[in-house]
Amino acid sequence: MVKENKALPLHKVIMVGAGGVGKSALTLQFMYGEFVEDYEPTKADSYRKKVSVDGQECQIDILDTAGQEDYAAIRDNYFRSGEGFLIVFSLAERESFDETTHFRDQILRVLENNETAQGNETPIILVGNKCDLEDKRKVSSDEAQRRAAEWRAAYIETSAKSKHNVEKAFYDLLRVIQKHKASHASSTKTSGGKKKCTIL
Repeated sequence: MVKENKALPLHKVIMVGAGGVGKSALTLQFMYGEFVEDYEPTKADSYRKKVSVDGQECQIDILDTAGQEDYAAIRDNYFRSGEGFLIVFSLAERESFDETTHFRDQILRVLENNETAQGNETPIILVGNKCDLEDKRKVSSDEAQRRAAEWRAAYIETSAKSKHNVEKAFYDLLRVIQKHKASHASSTKTSGGKKKCTIL
């Protein structure tokens, strides 16, 4: 069974966002169907799961990173290994939305010299979490949509608590990653370039 899994395509997803926006809650809801309200601040946790995207089996590797500034230096290393990013903010916390631009800039800076980021857009989805707290909303859907459009990325509102759009966020990102990889592979073939080996 283990050998079979190894043969499946593996897609590496990085959870990014300020502390307390629900990155871990989203990850655990997707992985295990559980809502964990009281969760210790994350340093970095990795999860792997076999999924089926549009009838094709693959593996998703999710790295849940810390939002706290203390871990910013470590975060660069995680970003280099990522193939797709869910940039998460809390709809009930304005500051976390403001920080999304900083996180995206950091991702693009780290990946600037990385082969996987060249030629087309880095797979990113902007995620507004805690949509169940409608009465505490501080960021409108229109404003978040505008930011995502500027990034040429999709925007999804989720609730880790009610499960709303949790699977959609991960599966939509997997589709973007697959498209990005296919496009990158065809451009590499066309240019006749040799693929580089990266030792992590």
